[in-house]
Amino acid sequence: MSRLAQRTTRIDASGIRRVFDLARSLKDPINLSIGQPDFDVPDELKQAACDAIHAGHNTYTPTQGIAPLRSQLLAEEKAFSGREWSESELLVTSGVSGGLFLALLALVEEGDEVIIPDPYFVMYKHLVSLFGGTPVYLDTYDSDFGIDPEKLAALITPKTKALLLNSPANPTGRILGRKELEDIATVCRKQDTLVISDEIYRQFAYTEMVSMAEVYENTLVLAGHSKAYGMTGWRLGYACGPADIIGAMTMVQQYSFVCAPAVTQFAALACPQVILGPYIEEYRVKRDLMVGILGDHFELAPPDGAFYLWAKAPGQHTGSSFVEKAIANNLLIIPGSVFSERDTHFRICYTVPDEKLRQGAELLCKLARG
Repeated sequence: MSRLAQRTTRIDASGIRRVFDLARSLKDPINLSIGQPDFDVPDELKQAACDAIHAGHNTYTPTQGIAPLRSQLLAEEKAFSGREWSESELLVTSGVSGGLFLALLALVEEGDEVIIPDPYFVMYKHLVSLFGGTPVYLDTYDSDFGIDPEKLAALITPKTKALLLNSPANPTGRILGRKELEDIATVCRKQDTLVISDEIYRQFAYTEMVSMAEVYENTLVLAGHSKAYGMTGWRLGYACGPADIIGAMTMVQQYSFVCAPAVTQFAALACPQVILGPYIEEYRVKRDLMVGILGDHFELAPPDGAFYLWAKAPGQHTGSSFVEKAIANNLLIIPGSVFSERDTHFRICYTVPDEKLRQGAELLCKLARG
């Protein structure tokens, strides 16, 4: 009898991590694979973290999160989407990944189905499978990586537990517009289907960003601080949603994460002091730089937000074969099969200095030419 639980066979090692491991074996690669900002945590937040440590804020916090941060987040959510959540509808989590873990563990049972638009963030299908659910893929390649409401309606069954959205999206950079979200809401409202809306990249929006919670009442929003403030290792996110779901997630957190990191929660109280505009504009410029160089050689998904480009492999290449070719030339990108049931694309992350970006983009064009 195996010593490992059978559920561990439902998932495999992240393809992204395999590329990261490979990066350590290469000498000074052009690394366009790492999905995190290249700017450091702003000084205001560093100082707030140091102050929190010296003030003795190093112990457990309430599972739901510290009261000042919860009040701040509720106010920010109201300002962002107009949705006024109650105290019982918010939970501070250990990153958005932690929130996703809690949500799916609290919701998904054996035989449940979760609809996942394809392409998708790598964690989605694996967590659904880990908890006994069945990922049901909604192909978006033929709808400009948006959601076709008729295709969505056809996938909803009595077994459907949730639709898992990501906007701005990783890996495509696609933002779902207000009309698209309203169409999704119309479909989901018929069966009262829960929408889990992963909005971790909402600050990195280069066009209008609308929260799903603004147009549909049965929404669980997952958002956080890690991407916008360069604090990916600090593990801080939050969830807003129906009180029964938040209550169940809170109970699960009591017996798992216990609470989000205390120092990070207190440091986040200083987030309103940080002016994010210059950081976001820097990434808009990087996006435009890459689109300008790559646009004539690659078919690119609409890069509306986040900091990724989703490019179709050129010629007769699969996504994986083109990535192998790039890696052989000391350029690290991620094969699309990590994010999709297809192997036609690859993901570029443009969170590196402009000089490296140009080198990488020019090398990609050279490889595409043959």
